[in-house]
Amino acid sequence: MATSNPSLPHPPLEGSARLIGTLALSAAVFMNVLDTSIANVSLPAIAGDLGVSANQGTWVITSFAVANAISVPLTGWLSMRFGQVRLFMLSVTLFVISSWLCGLAPNMTTLIAFRILQGFVAGPMIPLSQSLLLASYPRAMAGTAMAFWSMTTLIAPVMGPLLGGWITDNMSWPWIFYINVPVGMLSVGATWAIFRNRDSVRKALPIDAIGLGLLVVWVSAMQIMLDIGKEHDWFQSPMVVACAVIAVVGLLYFLIWELGDKHPVVDLRLFKNRNFWAGTLAISVGYGLFFGNVVLLPLWLQQFMGYTATDAGLVLAPVGLLALVLSPVVGKTIHKVDPRRYATASFIVFGLVMWMRSRFNTQVDLTTIMIPTIVQGAAMAGFFIPLMTITLSDIPPEKMPSASGLSNFVRITAGAVGTSVATTLWERRATLHHAQLVEHISLGDGPTAQVVQGLQASGLTLQQALARVDQLVNQQAFMLAANDIFWASSMLFLLLIPLVWLAKGPKKGQGGGGSEAASAAH
Repeated sequence: MATSNPSLPHPPLEGSARLIGTLALSAAVFMNVLDTSIANVSLPAIAGDLGVSANQGTWVITSFAVANAISVPLTGWLSMRFGQVRLFMLSVTLFVISSWLCGLAPNMTTLIAFRILQGFVAGPMIPLSQSLLLASYPRAMAGTAMAFWSMTTLIAPVMGPLLGGWITDNMSWPWIFYINVPVGMLSVGATWAIFRNRDSVRKALPIDAIGLGLLVVWVSAMQIMLDIGKEHDWFQSPMVVACAVIAVVGLLYFLIWELGDKHPVVDLRLFKNRNFWAGTLAISVGYGLFFGNVVLLPLWLQQFMGYTATDAGLVLAPVGLLALVLSPVVGKTIHKVDPRRYATASFIVFGLVMWMRSRFNTQVDLTTIMIPTIVQGAAMAGFFIPLMTITLSDIPPEKMPSASGLSNFVRITAGAVGTSVATTLWERRATLHHAQLVEHISLGDGPTAQVVQGLQASGLTLQQALARVDQLVNQQAFMLAANDIFWASSMLFLLLIPLVWLAKGPKKGQGGGGSEAASAAH
């Protein structure tokens, strides 16, 4: 196997060792990302079983998200203290234990406590899997490595609601946590077998306690604000305003402190690198738009089109088909093709998909809904791999975990912001459309009177008939609002294209830059 001296660069893995290592890392990432969305559809069942309200049940999601957002940017500092392989194995092991404890939780307070632990230990898993995977492949195959990695991070959020809904309907909600146990144990065993002699150099860095404290404060305040904002009418609520003020002030102090500290807990100096900030911004904004729409589409299908949670998940499932087929192609050719071209094509396809969805109406059939979903797989294949290649292309080896952790932190945060913005704007636009539609409806209006009379003839009372009309108006209003969000998302994806071209292109004679991204891990 590789040399056991962590001060020397490790050669790439070969044959079955590389295959097993890739599967072990991918399984851990899939399990991690799946947990960010699998509990969403199970919240009513969890809240009911534990005897709390639906609003209190949302803290199952919020607690995980807050803890996860705090720990992701700490990856670089933690990996220097413990070593990349040791930290990854510790994270996966604790994730398995906390998942098991979540399933056993007897009440909501205990469940939230274990979800906080689960979210915190989950943080380093994604960026470290990235670093370890890149270090396992030859530089020329960096794109292939990123293809395997990106498929898990893109498909898992889509599979989460589908799997969570099926488990809740056919088993019981604790099993959404128990399924992590066998997957995590296999991942730990395989990781130990393949990577135990490939750890990175450890350094006893001082603890930046003030930086860590500021990070906890502002990230927690921001995440809570995003999660409770819609329920509390945003800045009409003193609690939301207080969270916003704490988040902004905490962030400013955090930036000032970290930029001046010799051993910062988060290395913000990475943003001096043009490719890093351009790539991170492009992938984060794009992911925020993507994730906001991933949440919005099943909400619309379930609430206003009569789909069950399982059916809505099935509608989204085909998004992985083209991604699975094309991601390896993109990975194998990324060192020959300028990654900015792939990213540009991805944003164009995303824009086309969102435009197609903006043409939906309340009579849309399943085939019409699934066509843009299938096409979206092509956009996903050209999204993560090229943009991560750009982001990490100029990062030195010792900075890789920090860079990967920081870029993933920004991306995850953008996903939370995208979800809040999409769902809030959807409801506000629906209110506007509802008001505009109602202006044209009255009992004195001919078509309205005919509809009401027809409903009364079917056995409904006048009040029931009017309630049915209002329900139809509401359905149309939310459909129009969804069209607005889809159309705006389409335009924003196209506006991201110039941002990609702010990054420097591959160096002459070095193809698309895949080797540079890999070299950062060697």
